[in-house]
Amino acid sequence: MCKNPAMVHRIAVLVLDHVAPLDLGVPGQVFGAARTPSGERLYEVVTCSEGGAPVRCEAGYAVLPDHDLDVLDTADSVVVPGVHGGAVLKDGTISGTLRAALQGRPRVMSICTGSFVLAAAGLLDGRPATTHWKDAPRFAKLFPEVKLNPDVLFIDDGDVLTSAGVAAGLDLCLHVIRRDHGSEVANATARRCVMPPWREGGQAQYIDRPLPDEAGGGTSATREYMLANLDAPLDLAALAEHARMSVRTFTRRFREETGQSPAKWLTAQRIRHARHLLETTDLGVEEVARRAGFGSAVSLRQHLHAAVGVAPLAYRRTFRAADHARAAAPEQAGHARTAVSEEKT
Repeated sequence: MCKNPAMVHRIAVLVLDHVAPLDLGVPGQVFGAARTPSGERLYEVVTCSEGGAPVRCEAGYAVLPDHDLDVLDTADSVVVPGVHGGAVLKDGTISGTLRAALQGRPRVMSICTGSFVLAAAGLLDGRPATTHWKDAPRFAKLFPEVKLNPDVLFIDDGDVLTSAGVAAGLDLCLHVIRRDHGSEVANATARRCVMPPWREGGQAQYIDRPLPDEAGGGTSATREYMLANLDAPLDLAALAEHARMSVRTFTRRFREETGQSPAKWLTAQRIRHARHLLETTDLGVEEVARRAGFGSAVSLRQHLHAAVGVAPLAYRRTFRAADHARAAAPEQAGHARTAVSEEKT
C-alpha cells in the first residue's frame, strides 16, 4: 500500500559510507522523471542515513541526507545504492540498527554492491540475487545461502530486487516503473533520461567488447533492421548477409556486442513488443502474435508464459485491472501495483 499521504509512491534511498556516486544519483534521476500523461509526478525520492548523518562518497565529497532512518516507515520502496568499502564488503556485517530498519519493508531494491547490505540484513537468504560481476566471488563467499546469479543485469523476486553494477541500476529502475505503470510510462521516462527504453534483466552484464572495431564494423545496423521488421521471418543466414558477414562472424560479433545470441536477442525484442501491444491496444491475440513476429497465438502464449508466467489475455487483464483501479481509487494505487507485480512474478 502506498504510505505517502500525497498518494505518490515514495522511494527512500538509504545511503551508507563509501556510497558509489552514480548509484546514489540513479533513483532520483529515473524515478523523478516518471510522470503521468498529464505531467504529475508518480514517485517522490528522499534520502536517509543512520541518524541523518553526513555520508562520505567515494568520489571525494560528502552527502548530507535530509532524513534519518525513521523515513523508511513512510516509504513504499527502499533502494540501497552500492558501496565501495566498509565492513559489509569486508566481512558481510552491518549494524543492528540498520538490519532492523530494513526488515518488513514493502519493496526493497539494491544497486550494485548494495546487495551486500540486503544480504547482511538477511533479506536474500534462499532467494535469487545478483551483484556486480567483479564482486560476485566475494559475495558468494560471504553469503553462501543466497542463490547468486552473477551473469544477469537484474533480478526481480517480487518484493526484493537486485541489480548488477553501475548502469544496470538504470535498467532496474526502468523495470520497476514499467512494472508499476506499464511500458508507455517507462518508455516516456527513458526518453526524458535520454537512455534506451530498457534491457531485459536476463541479459549478460559483462560483455568483452561493448563496441565494435571501427575498421571491422558491427551489428548495430542489423539490429536496427531487426527491430524494424519484427513481424518478418528473420533467419540467421539472412541477418548475416544484411550485416555483410559470414554466419559465424556475425554470430560472434553479435554476442560480443549484446551479450546474447541473435536468436535470444530477437525473441526478447519480440516479447517486449508483444507486451507493449497487449498493454496499449485492443488487438486480438492472433494479430499481436503476427505483429510481434511469433506467427501464431500458440507460439506467443508459449513465449510470453516462459518470460512472465502468464498467458496473453491474462497479461492484458492484469494491466487493464490496474489501470481501472488507479482511475477509480487513487488512494489504493500503491496496493494495486503491488498486487499486479505479484501476479506477474
